[in-house]
Amino acid sequence: MTNSPERRPIGIALNGVTGRMGYRQHLVRSLLAIRADGGLPLADGTVLWPEPVLVGRNEAKLADIAGRHGLTDWTTDLHATLARDDVEIYFDALTTQHREKAVAAAIEAGKHIYSEKPVAADLAGAMTLVRAADQAGVKVGVVADKIFLPGLQKLKRLVDSGFFGKVLSVRGEFGYWVFEGDWQPAQRPSWNYRAADGGGMVLDMFPHWHYVLEHLFGPVTAVQCVTRTHIPRRFDEEGIEYLATAEDAAYAIFELPGGVIAQFNSSWAVRVFRDELVEFQVDGTHGSAVAGLRHCRAQARTATPRPVWDPDLPAGTDQRGDWSTVPDNTVFENGFRVQWERFLRHVVAGEPFPWDLRAAARGVQLAELALVAASEGRRVEIPGLP
Repeated sequence: MTNSPERRPIGIALNGVTGRMGYRQHLVRSLLAIRADGGLPLADGTVLWPEPVLVGRNEAKLADIAGRHGLTDWTTDLHATLARDDVEIYFDALTTQHREKAVAAAIEAGKHIYSEKPVAADLAGAMTLVRAADQAGVKVGVVADKIFLPGLQKLKRLVDSGFFGKVLSVRGEFGYWVFEGDWQPAQRPSWNYRAADGGGMVLDMFPHWHYVLEHLFGPVTAVQCVTRTHIPRRFDEEGIEYLATAEDAAYAIFELPGGVIAQFNSSWAVRVFRDELVEFQVDGTHGSAVAGLRHCRAQARTATPRPVWDPDLPAGTDQRGDWSTVPDNTVFENGFRVQWERFLRHVVAGEPFPWDLRAAARGVQLAELALVAASEGRRVEIPGLP
C-alpha cells in the first residue's frame, strides 16, 4: 500500500475576482483547474493545494461565484483578509486606478504578490512598489500571459533556432471593434475609455507589448507614438452616454537593439480582417513568420517567391500558400494556468520567476514615455530604471 503525497495548502486572496479576467482566467481556468487535477506536484513530492479567498466589493456577486464552485471563503474586507496568517499570496485583478494602493497594503502585510498589469498608473508608483517589495522581502510576480500563447511560443522557437538570421523588423496588429454601447453592449467596461479611471490603450496594452518584445528580441530603447480617440462618445453599462476621454487607438514605432524596428497598431476601433485578434510578423534576412494567438506560419529564404510589381495583370501567385505552418510539437496548456503554476513553485520552492515588479515597471515606463512622445510629437529614448 502506497502513501498518498502530502498536501500543502496555500491561501490565495483573489481581489477583483468578479471581473471577467479575474474570474474566467485566474480563478476558473487556473486555480480551480489545478485543484480539479489534484493539485500542483512539487519536486519534493508535496502536492500544493490552492485555497482561494474571494475578495471584492459586491457581496451578491461573490456569493454567487462561491456557490457555483463549491467555495465558502469570500469577503468584502480586504484588510481583514491580509491580516490572516493562512493567506500567503495576494493576487490583484482590480482596475488600474485601485491596484497600486491594494498591492502596497498587501506588501505591508507581508504577503507575496501576484498581479495583473499595469501594476501602477505611472512609473513613480511602480517603482514605489518595487522598493517596498524589496524592503519587505516578499516574492513578486506579474502576469505576462501573452508569451505563453501557443503562437508566440512557436515564434520564440523560431527565434531561438536562428531561423530568421538577422531580425530586421516586427509588425504587430492588435484590436477589434468595441461596440459603442448604444445598439449593442460594449465588450469592454466603460472605465477603459475614461482617462480619470485609468483607461486608455497605451497604459492597457503597451506593458504587454513591452514584455513580448523584451522576451523575443530585447528591450525597447526608444519610442514614437500617435494616439487617437476615434470614438468620442460611448454608452456605459447603464446605457448612459458619456464622453470618452482616453485614447482608443495607438500607433507606435519601437526601436530595439541591433537596429530592429517594431511597428504596432493597437485599436479598439478597427474591424478585423486577419486570422486572429492579434498578429505579429517578424522579417529577417533568412526568413519571416506571422504568429497569432495559436497559429504560426513561416517562410524561409529558400522558399521565398520572387514578386514583380505589375498592376496591369492579375496576381498570379497565392501569397499565403507559400507559407508553411509551424507545427505544435507539444501540448499547450492555458497560459494563465502555466504562469500561476510557475509562480506558486517560485513562492514555495524558490524556482525562478523573471516576471517581477521591476519587469512590470519597465512596461509602465514604456507606456508613460509613449504618451510623452504622443503629446510632444517626438521620438523619446527609454532610459534604464533607477
